[in-house]
Amino acid sequence: MLTVVLVASLAASALWQQWRAFEVETAERSRTQSAWVLTGALDWARLILREDARKGGADHLAEPWAVPLEQARLSTFLAADRSDTLSAEDSQEAFLSGQIIDLQSRLNVANLIQNGKVDEPAQLAFARLFDLLNLPLAELSMMTENLRLMQDASVESRSNMAMPLWPQDVDQLVWVGLSQRSLAVLRPYITLLPVRTPVNLNTASAEVIYACVEAFEMSDATRFVRSRELSHLSALSDAEKIAGASGARFVEGQHSISTRYFEVHGNLQVEQTTVRERSVVQRDGMEVKTLSRKLGVAAPGAPLQ
Repeated sequence: MLTVVLVASLAASALWQQWRAFEVETAERSRTQSAWVLTGALDWARLILREDARKGGADHLAEPWAVPLEQARLSTFLAADRSDTLSAEDSQEAFLSGQIIDLQSRLNVANLIQNGKVDEPAQLAFARLFDLLNLPLAELSMMTENLRLMQDASVESRSNMAMPLWPQDVDQLVWVGLSQRSLAVLRPYITLLPVRTPVNLNTASAEVIYACVEAFEMSDATRFVRSRELSHLSALSDAEKIAGASGARFVEGQHSISTRYFEVHGNLQVEQTTVRERSVVQRDGMEVKTLSRKLGVAAPGAPLQ
């Protein structure tokens, strides 16, 4: 009887090990396949942005790049042969979606500090946004000061303070003074880019336009967006015409009608698992290069950010 129990235990252990190895291999295969599909989606997004640059002109929300890709079966995009990244059987249960977001439709945190000093127009814009969203200005002051210290060129000041590294994306702004609650509220309206960038008035939300145009009330910004939807701005001078008698002034370096930085979102759902990728791309003329990529898995039923 003892021998039977021992053999059964060894068999069960071997079976479990084999099952575990199979599950790990399946998960790794699915992750690799998903990564390749999302890489193809990123390349397609870069092609769209490159073709948009070929046409020239202003960047606005009526252009092809601004139309989100609604969830569609992957088999819609794949050829019928067996050389595809996913087999025909797998692709029937795989769904791809995504969108391209203009990052210059948001306030750039990097604008706050220029050459080691606080930039007053940028600080005013962020203060107006914080006030509009009912967020504590003390957090803005703390974030601005910490960012200034990070850019301080003085070796002595750096050696006397244990400062964290300069944040690389918006999620890391909690390092420099933002609370998780404030970050969640601010997320749709701010970005963090490698260089100073103006706000694209063709794509910015009413909240962002209100924040970066000192003479505007929120009603003025809302009216500006409605007028812009009827006819996009072809030149920065068009903004003053839309602004009317508000007395608003639009300055190059703070405002623009074109964009260099975009964020590409790709979501691939295979059965109950959703793999998502978020990439930042920079467009200079006809060249569109990828600056960063983040790949992650969303829990079933969880919203994608």
